[in-house]
Amino acid sequence: MLEIALSSDAPWPEQDWDTLALRAATAAIERTPHGELLTGAATVEISIRLASDEEVHTLNKQYRQKDKPTNVLSFPMVQPDLLATVSQNSDDGEVLLGDIILAHGVCVAEAAERKISVEDHAMHLMVHGTLHLLGYDHIDDEEAEGMEQIERDALAALGLHDPYLITED
Repeated sequence: MLEIALSSDAPWPEQDWDTLALRAATAAIERTPHGELLTGAATVEISIRLASDEEVHTLNKQYRQKDKPTNVLSFPMVQPDLLATVSQNSDDGEVLLGDIILAHGVCVAEAAERKISVEDHAMHLMVHGTLHLLGYDHIDDEEAEGMEQIERDALAALGLHDPYLITED
């Protein structure tokens, strides 16, 4: 079973972020070889924080040595090679998969640039962040293409646009 522990601060608007986050994380996990995390014996938890740009800037500088805010940060708690057995090896029946933090101002600006809602863009970033928690990355082109395809599939299942589709204006 998947649980989302979500917290949000101003300036994030009132919204049913818990439901959106659960849908996004579920869609991401279902499209990977780790789908059994959703049905295994252990409760799998993802912590999602909807934060200010300032908070994300601080974390990005502290943990990634990048002196600016970014749209999403992910902090995995389980090594990717242990994901297949994590639910069977949980001492207390719970597994903290990791933390995802979204920056409000960056998310709003990117959504406006793409002409989509903040909610839709936040769901994309939650899918993206969940894939990072599962060990996916976009450091090299091959990895990026694989991760992007999973994102496309998850977003399509959620009824959302393809963020990687290149269109002519």
